Amino acid sequence: MTSRRAFLRAAAAASLAVPSGRAAQAAATFPQPMHKRPIPSTGERLPVVGCGTWRNFDVGDAAARRRELAEVLRVLFAAGGSVIDSSPMYGSSEAVAGALLAESHARDKAFIATKVWTEGREAGVAQMEQSMRLWQTSRIDLMQIHNLLDWRTQLATLRDWKAAGKVRYTGVTHYTSGAFPQVEAVLSAERVDFVQINYAANDRDAEARLLPLAAERGVAVIVNQPFGGGSLLSRLRNRPLPGFAQELGCTSWAQLLLIKLVLGNPAVTCVIPGTGKREYMVDNVHAGIGDYPDAAMRKRIADAVARGGNRERPL
Repeated sequence: MTSRRAFLRAAAAASLAVPSGRAAQAAATFPQPMHKRPIPSTGERLPVVGCGTWRNFDVGDAAARRRELAEVLRVLFAAGGSVIDSSPMYGSSEAVAGALLAESHARDKAFIATKVWTEGREAGVAQMEQSMRLWQTSRIDLMQIHNLLDWRTQLATLRDWKAAGKVRYTGVTHYTSGAFPQVEAVLSAERVDFVQINYAANDRDAEARLLPLAAERGVAVIVNQPFGGGSLLSRLRNRPLPGFAQELGCTSWAQLLLIKLVLGNPAVTCVIPGTGKREYMVDNVHAGIGDYPDAAMRKRIADAVARGGNRERPL
């Protein structure tokens, strides 16, 4: 089996080899619009595949890298996606993403999700105001409390900001299963619109309690690290796909295991795999199109992950 990069380079060249100004033609290369799922607190429908900015968008003023990232966002929007997730913790990522949206006049296409990551009310307000300047916007779609840092203080501010129209939605985040009991306690005691957590084919602790709780409490779920932090994709990259992948219209492990399995759980609203490569974004957004596996098929996928692929029936 060819590597993900080699396969996707060819696929991207064939499917999206158009000038950047021809967004309508680019959109036509996708067989159907990306799926959307409702945000429980409002019913607003959110595209199921977004883009994380950790590391990949922390490029400062590097012009060549910014051009690559502009293409990443162009593919996301052409496929019908909108969610871009960042944080003050991610270096220059907020400033880079904000500049790219401004340069392409694409603010109205984006659902901006960022975070507050500090202690104290005044520090939190100052940091969120700085994020708004970096994103070049007067309103953030989703402001999240990063890793629950000083969450009681920051949540009170977020409620004030939501009432004032500065943010549309509020949320909390974490990236490790060890914090799930604390996340569960917050969701049980407080009202927030979103929770962002880690969940992947090799990291399924969220299935036991947290995802059912989010569904019960009417909280939208954004999944970070759907690639298992990258280690799972690296391990599977050169393994043959199981034969049943074709039944789901999947042409890569990223589509089949790392996004289709995660999105196959109906409690999940959106996944935000991070990438700085146009061809990888092409791959990712295709996982937002087509059918999703039921519980039985998700088990087959998880079993295939455990085996490292099905050598008997590769595509």
